[in-house]
Amino acid sequence: MPRVKVKRKSTLIDMTAMSDVTVLLLTFFMLTSTFVQKEPVQVNTPDSVSEIKIPETDILQILIDQDGKIYMSLDRPSDKANVLQDVAAQYGMELTDEEILKFRTLPTFGTPIGKMKSFLALSSDDQDKALKGEFVAKGIPAGIPCDTTKNEQGVDDKNEVKVWVKSARAVNSNLRIAIKAAAGTPYPTIRNLMTSLQDIRENRYNLITNLKNIKDEERVVIK
Repeated sequence: MPRVKVKRKSTLIDMTAMSDVTVLLLTFFMLTSTFVQKEPVQVNTPDSVSEIKIPETDILQILIDQDGKIYMSLDRPSDKANVLQDVAAQYGMELTDEEILKFRTLPTFGTPIGKMKSFLALSSDDQDKALKGEFVAKGIPAGIPCDTTKNEQGVDDKNEVKVWVKSARAVNSNLRIAIKAAAGTPYPTIRNLMTSLQDIRENRYNLITNLKNIKDEERVVIK
């Protein structure tokens, strides 16, 4: 008796549809994702139970590391350029178009305004080192000065934080201030920053913290 021949079927699977879905998903995530800005130092923020999210636009972030150094960042490149020009004009400093363009691309800045030209002349890698305090020997200290000590005329002329914040507010009136401080930041630094903001009537700001996990038995129910 002859054998029954089994009809062979193709084992190839058409992956066209799956490829289309993969490309669509990849495009979706690329368009909707927001990139985290590079920060010069690692900051471990304190824990809190607040679930309020910080807005993603029109933000002036003030970053304070554990040693008390203060840095700032603006989310809009155009705001960065305008703020830098305003601050430089107040200190009688002339900046080139190339220096302004470099400042626009900085994710975070934090050096005395008198050293800004020297800082912008550095390469990208050296700028990161300078923000970490590795270029102090070359005359470029890290951190924006926030000294609230007043001179003989009663002016705290060494407080550059106030100058930057006032200029940023003048450039963008919708700006929101968000403070991100390390859990071990010295209290005098926090106090000086709060005092500086109060002096220029900036009494509303957000504090960036980590969300604290609370066990059910630790929750307090208010009736």
